[in-house]
Formats: sequence, C-alpha cells, structure tokens
Amino acid sequence: MQAHPLISVVIPVYRAENMLDELYRRLCAALETVSPQFEIVLVEDCGPDRSWDVIERLAAADPRVVGLQFSRNFGQHYGITAGLDHCRGDWVVVMDCDLQDAPEEIPRLYHKAQEGFDVVLALRGQRQDPLLKRATSWLYYRLFSYLADIEIDGDSGNFRIMSRTVVRNFTRMREQLRFFGGHVQWMGFPTTGIEVQHAQRMEGTSSYTFAKLWKLAMDTIIAYSDKPLRMAARLGLTMATGALLFGTYLLLRSWFQGSPIPGWSSLIVSLYFLGGLIIGILGILGVYLGKAFDETKKRPLYIVRRATPNTSVDPDCALPGGH
Repeated sequence: MQAHPLISVVIPVYRAENMLDELYRRLCAALETVSPQFEIVLVEDCGPDRSWDVIERLAAADPRVVGLQFSRNFGQHYGITAGLDHCRGDWVVVMDCDLQDAPEEIPRLYHKAQEGFDVVLALRGQRQDPLLKRATSWLYYRLFSYLADIEIDGDSGNFRIMSRTVVRNFTRMREQLRFFGGHVQWMGFPTTGIEVQHAQRMEGTSSYTFAKLWKLAMDTIIAYSDKPLRMAARLGLTMATGALLFGTYLLLRSWFQGSPIPGWSSLIVSLYFLGGLIIGILGILGVYLGKAFDETKKRPLYIVRRATPNTSVDPDCALPGGH
C-alpha cells in the first residue's frame, strides 16, 4: 500500500470507458501541484461498457489508483458512499467522472479549505447543461430546501472537498436512502464555496433520465422530511373546518329559508374530490411506511464484487453498523 495520502479523490464511475484515461491524466497533473501523496478512488457502478478494465489497467500502472466494482448497479450516491468508506486521505474530494468538474480546480478547493473550513463547495457559476436540466435542477433544490428545511445551494453539485472529520461522520450515516449533498449539509460543519469552471461533457449524455431524476427527488425528500405528512394533515383539518362551517351555514339557512333540494352534480363532484384526496393522503402514508420497512431490513448499502489488489475491502463496511 502506498504512503498515507494527503488528498483522496472519490469518483463514482458509470459509462466512462473513453473518459477515464483523460480524467486520470488531468487529476495527476492537478494533484501533483498540491502533494505527490494522493489517491484516486474509482467506484465502478456496474455499467454496460468496459470501464472496469480501464480501472484495472490504471491501478496496475499506478498504485495511487484504487478501484472498486459493484455487483450490480446501485446508483451514484451509493458509489460515493463506497468511495468515502474506503478512502484514506486527510482531505477528500468528491467529483463526477464526466469531466464537467474540472480537476484543475482541486488545488483552489484545497487552499480555500486551509482557511479553516471543513467543506468547500465548487459552485458552478455558468452551468454547461441544457436549459431544461438547469430549470428542473433549480426547481428540485428549491422544493427540497422548503420541504426538508435544509438549505442546499442549487449552484453546487457533488464536487467539493471535505476534511477527514466530515468523512468520518458521513460514514456513520447508514440509512438506505442516500443523498450525499444533503447528508453533508445536515452535519453543519463550517462550509463555504468558490466559483469554479463548469465544462461540457467530454462525450455522451447523462444517464439520469427524467424518470430517474423524479425518483431521486421523491426519495430524497421522503428521506429528509416529514413535511408532506404534516401538510396532508393540515389540508385535512382545513377541509374538515370548511365542511363544518358550510354545514352550519346550510343548517341556519334551512331554519330561516327552507331547504331546497340539492343538486346531484355538486354532490357527486364533492364525493369524488374527497375520495381522491383521501386515497392520495393514504398513498403518502404508504410511501413513508414502505421506506421505513426498507430501513428495518438492515441490508448492506452496496456489495463490492471486485477490487484492485491495492484496495483493502472490509466486507462489513457497507452494513448499517459498519465504519
């Protein structure tokens, strides 16, 4: 095993076969300006290409490259979790593999952290993403911040540097629903941000479809907030109060003016509306109950199928009580 690294770079990898060599070259050039003692942790999320073969080749040529491969596709945030479980650096950088996060910005993040911050976010001043993706991302972060009562900067992604203290505490959180940025923000360590260059993807398109983004949004909101339940309760109470007041009005009207025959249309519309509202609220309760059921299973967060020889894999690190 190589000497204890000053900086570890954790990168979840998915469909990046043609980008990894360039990513490795640029990372080495950038990290060498800070310290020759670094490691690059590449977590391959069982993609459909030959990314793992490239990782094995890089690790064989350079012991500072550490590779893990999942047994199946677990997802980006689980890849980050696995990388943080196995990295050893005093400072840890998390970034994406598509080279939209520029490795050349890592020295700036590191030097900013030396001013007394445990977390330094890379803020994308001018995002090089399609308009629709920027709009949906902004909407998601606004909605998440409102429902979870955790303020997340929509200009920041996963790209950031963190101290070993932050990483150590992150690895203690083993809930099934993973949201890297929310976990780090929730801990509350001294945080700042610097504006960095955000580049176009080197090739291909994002693997996040609208359906995947929607599922991620719902899962993270449910994981961090019970506000939808409280909003449903308030809605029910408001409607009950409105129905009571309207019922009182009808009763008083019947006493003083007589009671006309009510229309069937309004009655049927009201029944369908209330029925749909009740079913919707029960659905919200069911989703929360299902997620609680998932947590009680205590399954590992991920399963490592293969690792490069220079990796020490603890089989218990992914368990709820591990690390």
